[in-house]
Amino acid sequence: MGGLFLTVFFIPLSGVAHSFWPLLAFICIGSVGSSMFHPSVTGMVPLYAGGRTGLAMSIFNTGGTLAFGVGPLVVTWLVTTWGLEALPAAMLFGLAVWGYVFFTLPQPESEGLRHLGFFGTLKETLGPAFKPIALIWLVMVLRAVVGQSYLTFMPVFYVQKGYSLVAAGVMFSLFTIAGTLSGIISGYLSDRIGYKSIFMVTHFCMTPALLLLLYLPGSWVYAGALLAGCFVLATMPLGVVMAQALAPKGRAMVSSLMMGLAYGLGGALSPLVGKLADLYSIEQVLFVVAFIPLGTLGLIVFFPKMRNQAG
Repeated sequence: MGGLFLTVFFIPLSGVAHSFWPLLAFICIGSVGSSMFHPSVTGMVPLYAGGRTGLAMSIFNTGGTLAFGVGPLVVTWLVTTWGLEALPAAMLFGLAVWGYVFFTLPQPESEGLRHLGFFGTLKETLGPAFKPIALIWLVMVLRAVVGQSYLTFMPVFYVQKGYSLVAAGVMFSLFTIAGTLSGIISGYLSDRIGYKSIFMVTHFCMTPALLLLLYLPGSWVYAGALLAGCFVLATMPLGVVMAQALAPKGRAMVSSLMMGLAYGLGGALSPLVGKLADLYSIEQVLFVVAFIPLGTLGLIVFFPKMRNQAG
């Protein structure tokens, strides 16, 4: 609850920061809160999912992904209507949700690993599952590199091609909203046919979808954004579910590896992608990045065959 409060309270304060350092402080504190919130709550999802772990995790993930797509539109409307100084008003909605969660969310069950320390917890939770979890983590990192590269540079690329800023923003939102819907569908299907099959299909289709996004003309690019987002973001929650099934003693720990560390590392590589784009061009770099998913197929082949036994 503390992590959620930090995010809800400090991120909106960025609108009233009058210099760089206060702005950096507000964003950093809010981001730390997000990092505190997600792994612990993600570790709770399987406890209440029943026989639909994949679907439940996908629905949970949908909240963040949908907000990621719709949030910029809402904030843009708020700021253009009332100015940056009105941004703290956004925390009122967040505080209302925080209060609701505080009084309704069950007390989380401790995994009983506090006495082991960080490295002891890693050893206890991962154990023989270390190799398959590391393999899943590597695929999640590479998927994050692809997703973050396109989300970061896609708006710039299309503005350079002559599209308006509004059009680029719509493409961004379509990309993420499509991922929201595909995440739910992939979670539903994974409970029936297994996680590995979903990874194989989505990563195989990811490359042609991204290439279509790059080269479709005119208004067809909006359809390309939908299709690409659908495949790029479909497996985001499934890696977490697989890791939790392999290491049930440390659900929060492996969630942080799959969500925070993998996604964060993928984002941290964006400056490298940007440097390459400066040396060559955004189009050339995104073209090469589009083929990364095909390379991950050689890793996905070695994923353990897993299926929700209660599904």
